[in-house]
Amino acid sequence: MPATLELESTLTDRYQTTVPDGVRRALKLGKRDRIRYVVQSNGSVVLQRAEVAEDPLLGAFLEFLARDIAAHPRHVQAIDAGLAKRMRALTRGVKVDLGAALDPADE
Repeated sequence: MPATLELESTLTDRYQTTVPDGVRRALKLGKRDRIRYVVQSNGSVVLQRAEVAEDPLLGAFLEFLARDIAAHPRHVQAIDAGLAKRMRALTRGVKVDLGAALDPADE
């Protein structure tokens, strides 16, 4: 019979908790990963690593672009030097954290 690991964590006043290290390792969870809770009919809850769902609209748009580029490669052009210069000027000094949540409510 496989070994069972029992771990506990505390629920805060805001109904938040820290996922214990043993659970994080077992599910191979990292920062910003999503968790799925499956509530069973007997009241038990199964905790799973949630797979990132691909946005169907974004996927369809990217497929459209790929088909269009393949059908009309002559339409693909470099960005005009003036536009590139303006874009750099508009974004100069802007720092971007690609790992940050887009919505502060997600933090």
